Parts: sequence; C-alpha cells; structure tokens
Amino acid sequence: MNIRSLTRGDGVVIGAAVLLLIASFLDIYSIDGASDSADIPNAWGSGPLLLSVTFAGLIGAALIVVARGLPQLPKVAGLDLGPFGIAFTVFAAWSALGNIFDPAGGFDNNGGLTNFGAGTGLILSLVATLALAGAAVATPLVPALKGPLLPAPKPAAPQPYGGQPQGGYGYPGAGAPQPGQPYGGQPQPGQPGQPGQPFGTQPQPQQAQAPQAQPPAGDFSPFWFAVPVPRPLFAEDGSPTPIAELAPGTWYLAVEQRGPSLVAQTQDGRRGVLQDTSGIQRG
Repeated sequence: MNIRSLTRGDGVVIGAAVLLLIASFLDIYSIDGASDSADIPNAWGSGPLLLSVTFAGLIGAALIVVARGLPQLPKVAGLDLGPFGIAFTVFAAWSALGNIFDPAGGFDNNGGLTNFGAGTGLILSLVATLALAGAAVATPLVPALKGPLLPAPKPAAPQPYGGQPQGGYGYPGAGAPQPGQPYGGQPQPGQPGQPGQPFGTQPQPQQAQAPQAQPPAGDFSPFWFAVPVPRPLFAEDGSPTPIAELAPGTWYLAVEQRGPSLVAQTQDGRRGVLQDTSGIQRG
C-alpha cells in the first residue's frame, strides 16, 4: 500500500474516522438533573448505535482509504471497494441524524421522557459521520480534495557528467567494469611510461583507430531509471488497471521501448508499461 497515493480528501476521511472513534467512548445521552456519578452509557453500550453509526462509519473509511492506496483495486460482487465505502459513510451519517432527533427511541413513545436528550457522544458522532460522508462524496468532484495528501519528494540532484547514480535495487555497484574497459584488461604496450615498453626506445606513433560502427538508431539497450513522483505501471496487454506503482528513490530496469512508453520491470519481477516517462532519471 502506497500512502503517497492518498488524497487530501482521504486525509479528511481519516481524521473524521478518528473523531468518530473518540465519540464512541463519550456519553450518548444527556439527562437533566442527573448526578455526576450517574452511569450513562456510551456507543459501546448500545448495539444499534454501535453497528449503524460507529462501525458503519469506520468500515466505510477503511474501505475508502484501502481502495485508494492499493495499486490494484479488489472487487466485491464485481464492484470496487470505493463505492461500498462511500455507501457505508452515507448510511452512518443518516443513522446518526436519526439518533440525534430521537435519542430515546421507543422509550419516548408515551412522551414521558422530557428531560432526555442527545449527549456529547451522539453530537460528535453526527459531526464525524457528516464529515466522513461529505469528504467521501466530494473528493472525486472537488479539485482541492483530489490533490495529494503528502507532497511529492524532490527529484534527486543531477549527476555530474560521467558519474554513476547511487546504488539501489539491482543497480550495478562500483565493482562492475566500466564501459570501454575490458574486464581485467591491462594497459597496452607501446605507450610512454607504461610497462611493456623497452628502456630507451622512443614511443611509436599510434595508428589512428578506425571509427567504431555505431549501433542502429532503432536498437534499444536496457537501462536503469528512477521516477521523480509515483507513477502507475500498466499491464502489457493494454488493460487500464495499474498492476503496480513505481515509487521515487528506487531503481527500475527498462527492458523495452514502445513508442514514448517504456516496459519496466519491478523488484518482484513483474513487467508493465510506464506510459508517463517525463522527468525520469537514467542510471
């Protein structure tokens, strides 16, 4: 689960869920003339309130956050978890509103409980569930709530010319042979000041090296890269559902190029298409 994929609306949902949990431990009734030592129940002492308000709101918040953080959304009966979570939060807010208007329920049918009202726990539960439902419904619609909850990490400083990036997942270390130098190769004889040149002899002018053949422009060589911000990785069959998410600070291997997109391989060996290659850092 990648918390960087959470939005500001998800942050409101999490905060409202915490407030709802706190409200469940407060008194749900307010009785005029009751002494301070009176044992007034909270939401955990009322089954209907606990199930229809507290549990419904917490379950809805959990479904919304999990659906946003997972790279591939699980489905229940063919539906995503997100709509289920929104439905739970709306139901919790509706139930809390009913308990505010009639906290005593069926006990007040004869009109004898005139000193009976909603307590602090019920009032805070209504506020929390209204915030839950409002954020869940408005997040896909309001641009301010669709923004990322956590700021994107700053891209790494550009490497100097010829420098190698820091070691990461699978990136070859400093012990690997450098391009252009054969592994375990020795300096060629005939150059001044190097072993293998007889004493007193003059260095022979080196023959001009023949230009090496350049690889065709269409050839692709795998390379390591890192992304500046989280980027979704899609399946190679063109499915619109992401199979993984590339995170900043990790090196990934590009194994193929398809137009402007790259086929990348993750740490666990999964392959997918990175459609947005803007700003990537090559190793």
